[in-house]
Amino acid sequence: QVQLVESGGGLVQPGGSLRLSCAASGSIKSINAMGWYRQAPGKQRELVATITTGGSTNYRVPLKGRFTISRDNPKNTVYLEMNSLKPEDTAVYYCNADLRLLDGRYFPSYWGQGTQVTVSS
Repeated sequence: QVQLVESGGGLVQPGGSLRLSCAASGSIKSINAMGWYRQAPGKQRELVATITTGGSTNYRVPLKGRFTISRDNPKNTVYLEMNSLKPEDTAVYYCNADLRLLDGRYFPSYWGQGTQVTVSS
């Protein structure tokens, strides 16, 4: 069994910051890319940022500069530092990983359960 467990979400005022974490655990052999996506009410899920094992990053263009993705490979953990948060950043944030299990099964897109981020005064 594999789990991606997100944490760090919550309520924050506009202009504030949050740091999300996502830890992958279970019978994992390897993880390639990890990333964050978000889904606001009534909207489609959208890419926030991704990062490869080697540290190459890709951001949703409007978020670059406010959001920073990083990862700790030995801990199978990815982080998302979010600064200068705006009400429009309110969404459920999902962790995603491209991973292979010890039994050989490959999941190009494995999802966490999501963590709510609410930006409001």
